[in-house]
Amino acid sequence: MSIDLSRYRVAVILPCYNEETAIAQTVKSFRAALPNSTIYVYDNNSTDRTVEVARRAGAVVRREAHQGKGHVVRRMFADVEADIYVLADGDDTYDAAGAGALIAKLLEEGLDMVVGSRLTDYEGQAFRRGHRLGNDLLTGCLGLFFGRTFSDILSGYRVLSRRFVKSFPALATGFETEIELTVHALELHMPSAEVVTPYKARPAGSASKLRTYRDGWRILLEILKLFKEERPLAFFSIIAAALALTSLILAYPIFVTYLETGLVPRFPTAILSTGLMILASLNFGCGLILETVTRGRCEMKRLTYLALPALAPPTENL
Repeated sequence: MSIDLSRYRVAVILPCYNEETAIAQTVKSFRAALPNSTIYVYDNNSTDRTVEVARRAGAVVRREAHQGKGHVVRRMFADVEADIYVLADGDDTYDAAGAGALIAKLLEEGLDMVVGSRLTDYEGQAFRRGHRLGNDLLTGCLGLFFGRTFSDILSGYRVLSRRFVKSFPALATGFETEIELTVHALELHMPSAEVVTPYKARPAGSASKLRTYRDGWRILLEILKLFKEERPLAFFSIIAAALALTSLILAYPIFVTYLETGLVPRFPTAILSTGLMILASLNFGCGLILETVTRGRCEMKRLTYLALPALAPPTENL
């Protein structure tokens, strides 16, 4: 079915930092794919000619002074008004021609997020050394903590509904913002999907801003932080179980000796074992309390999401 997008406000939002080499082609590609859309380039303190080149290519250029992709995403989501948001990078690596297919899936299936998965159709040099392995490890880690997940949680190519964007808290500051986007969809049980899209190598003269180990570590910490904040009972129960098990291991020989002799010869160890069990109980109690708080927060986010109108079905626009 051919979908008429003319009655939808479509915004292409591109966070950029020093993308002078690639931004013009990125804007032109999305303009060709989505001629009725408004293309926004949010410059993040570039020191090259990114702003000038983007304006010349026909984009609406705005600026975010706080450094980091998460800050830019927060600003874009707050400022831009649209029905459908196409989030991509300004490095000309994502397949702009496939944006229509992602939007069509969003509308036809009534989804809130469609992720462009890069992992099965990419050029040989598109992923730097270690990036594919790191992506798989972080995806597995997120799936372990949050259950059902996506195959490419670090993809920066996403089509989002207005409901998603305006209910998204956007607290991350850097490249970990993709993790936050994914967890937001999972925790509110938003209808979401993935579509395989081609992924190209960066154009010559363009350099990635991602630092493999530093940003990989930050992304892992973000997953752990979100696990603590969104699943506090599970998080603190793991800590409580580890403390309780250690306490029991330390207490076992003391208990056996007490049964045999009636004496407690290793009194400091007995105190340590007791202290660890108390800490285990406190952690479990904290988990129970915070689980109630988290449920209230989740309900408020859900109500904010439901307060926004859903996208009109595409059949109404034919």
